Amino acid sequence: MITYGLFLYIALTAAVVFISLGVDTAAVRSCPDRTFLTKAELRNKILAAGIFIMLSAVSVCRIAVGNDYWVYRDNFNLIAQDRYVSYEPGFRYIVKLLQYFLEYDNYLPIFAFFSLITVFLMVKAVYDQSEWFFYSVFLFMTAGYYFGSLNNVRYYLALSAAMFSMKYVLEKDYVKFIAVIGCAALFHKSVLIVIPLYLLASINWNWIGHLVISIFCASLIFLPGLYRKIIFFFYPFYEGSMFDTGQTSITNIARAAAIFIFALLYRKKIADDRKLKFGFYCNLFALLLYVFCSFMPEISRIGFYLNVSNIFFIPALLKKIENKKARTVWAVLIGLAFTLLFVLFLRSAYNTDIRILPYYNWIFQ
Repeated sequence: MITYGLFLYIALTAAVVFISLGVDTAAVRSCPDRTFLTKAELRNKILAAGIFIMLSAVSVCRIAVGNDYWVYRDNFNLIAQDRYVSYEPGFRYIVKLLQYFLEYDNYLPIFAFFSLITVFLMVKAVYDQSEWFFYSVFLFMTAGYYFGSLNNVRYYLALSAAMFSMKYVLEKDYVKFIAVIGCAALFHKSVLIVIPLYLLASINWNWIGHLVISIFCASLIFLPGLYRKIIFFFYPFYEGSMFDTGQTSITNIARAAAIFIFALLYRKKIADDRKLKFGFYCNLFALLLYVFCSFMPEISRIGFYLNVSNIFFIPALLKKIENKKARTVWAVLIGLAFTLLFVLFLRSAYNTDIRILPYYNWIFQ
């Protein structure tokens, strides 16, 4: 049954993907020494701005969307009362500052503020880093990264910052990279995990490195108790919580494994490209985490920090395939697979741990 919210999400995805067809950031980026704004670059910016506005409109106008929406509303009020809330200090101080200018329990502008920042960082990340803007936007929407941001406000703000920071890792501008992640950690400290993971993904691994990875994976099998003690030393509140389930996602494993196999078919192209190697190892690390770290609370969230790189990695690798027919076949097959993932995601959108459906907005309430 097609409900209003479901129709809106499908229509939004179709519209955003259609608009992205007119954006060619890779061609404009190939001429970095320009001192003037070309027609192509102006068109890119206008269309990208249109995508940002459309995505922001759905995010900003939502109300009662997401399983933690009312939890956040209640905690906004607690912050206004100077009572303790177990959120990171950056988030608390921003909420406190916003409430200084707002009436008590005026929570809609606060949700809107964080939505605008999250969507901006996501769109900016794709605009700056994608080798094939249209395909990256398609993967970004169908993989559910945008729609997930309608839930879990702090986490998706941190995820958007992680997406944005990838370019600094690839440019070896580690000061900016750590600065961005440090700021993001003030809103969700789990994002700190990307500092070692992204740096490891940027290493030029040899056979010795692969042996070390294998030994580490073996230790995860035989010493899960040791790793749990380390994790709970830093995050004691996760032990025995609703997030400490010992479960992992078969869908995430299947997706990461399929992308890994696809990448192996073109491993020579990956070996010659720093950006492709980074995406390859991010996906590989995500696969290893999903397979060997089910004992780790919130393993899916940590995996998302890694596999979100696929929206850059897959289009860049497809662009490297010289055979036009093979490139088209792979693009269609991967597109169909992600469309199926999108359908499965929408089917789960009513679940109590997601609950981004039904969609309500405050304009028509």
